[in-house]
Amino acid sequence: MDDPWKTVGELAARFDVHDRERGMVHEESVTLQILKIGEEFGEAAQAVIGAKGTNPRKGTSHTWSDVEAEVADVIVTAMVALARMRPDAPAYFAEHLREKSRRFL
Repeated sequence: MDDPWKTVGELAARFDVHDRERGMVHEESVTLQILKIGEEFGEAAQAVIGAKGTNPRKGTSHTWSDVEAEVADVIVTAMVALARMRPDAPAYFAEHLREKSRRFL
């Protein structure tokens, strides 16, 4: 997997086919994909709480390795969402990152 955007594009295409087979229109597919980002973020937050052991009912239920994996899931899900929204996702993201990083670097 040398090109992450190639893999992301393949995932996006697969999910698009899956949704079309179920009668979903593009806008609905994209909306649900964006909601999936929120779901993945919730899992990352849950992992942080579990790694810190701040829930007295569950104690230390996760590791920081779990947190890292959940954050990676958020990133993958967001990349797939962008790819499903924009055919030029890699170029769009690269330019967006350049613009945002100018403020801090």
